[in-house]
Amino acid sequence: MDVHLKGLTMAFDGHETASLFKRGSAPSKVIAVNNFSATIKSGEMVSLLGPSGCGKSTTLMLLAGLYRPTSGQIIFGGEDVTRIDAEKRGIGMVFQNYALYPHLTVRKNILFPLKMKKVPKAEANKKMEEMARLVQIEHLLDRKPGQLSGGQQQRVAIARALVKEPKLLLLDEPLSNLDARLRLEMREEIRRIQLKVGITAVFVTHDQEEAMSISDRIMLMRDGILQQECHPQEMYRKPVNIFAAEFIGSPPINMLDRDGQRVGVRPEHFTLSQEQDFFTGKISHLETIGRDTLIRVQSAENETVRTFVDGNTTLKIDDTCHLSVKPENIHRFNPATGERVGDA
Repeated sequence: MDVHLKGLTMAFDGHETASLFKRGSAPSKVIAVNNFSATIKSGEMVSLLGPSGCGKSTTLMLLAGLYRPTSGQIIFGGEDVTRIDAEKRGIGMVFQNYALYPHLTVRKNILFPLKMKKVPKAEANKKMEEMARLVQIEHLLDRKPGQLSGGQQQRVAIARALVKEPKLLLLDEPLSNLDARLRLEMREEIRRIQLKVGITAVFVTHDQEEAMSISDRIMLMRDGILQQECHPQEMYRKPVNIFAAEFIGSPPINMLDRDGQRVGVRPEHFTLSQEQDFFTGKISHLETIGRDTLIRVQSAENETVRTFVDGNTTLKIDDTCHLSVKPENIHRFNPATGERVGDA
């Protein structure tokens, strides 16, 4: 099922957001989502990405029907669902806190949506068992949530969301409560499950690494406005503005002033040179990261860049370092507008 967002805007009155501001300083309106237009194709996994307060979770709530937009339309397939209640939209939701019923077993948690829909018992049990196998928790059906790890609880939440066969799966920062290793495992599992079921899915996250690894496309937001919408690697290789360039990538892109422009170079695109080239400075920091070493180089003008060098390097603190970069790996931006200039 394709999902179309057309000019979607969500404005909150000042009194609704007053707790976020000091007394007397709340604006009359806060625009959480501002004229957002996009299409999510059937079977796609799309990530809504951006910093806290950018409007990504509000957009998810609009899709879910938990908020009514100030203006704009939401189209599911060919149906306008803008004013349709959440329970009639055919969505499944997975939250960061799992939202499982602690007094119910895994089996009953998964069955709960089917019980509410009054699905016949035999059919409901069959669907529940299929979902349990899909998310690999069939051996945990008689346990209660308190007896499960965080990753296992998340699998139960996914099974419960999918068992009612929704048209659209919405995931609101579902991995934020897990440790780093489990986050990696679960994002791979979420992607496997989504591809297996073939469901259209929207994944909300502030973690660019998660979005890069799990998505068919990323929609990057800032201050309620869609900044860039494309395949993850395209966003990495050709950011449309300084915000996109700096938000995507770890370690972050190096930003410098050159010839009246703001230019960016990814850490992996610098190479060591034997003579003064694009950047020259002294090494101020060395950090081993697996097989590579990350160095920080500071110029006489107090500009600093980070770059990777071979882990077997003999470089040390205070060594002078010359760095070169291919022209095609230099990202150029207008310093006044922040927008990308040219193709290189």
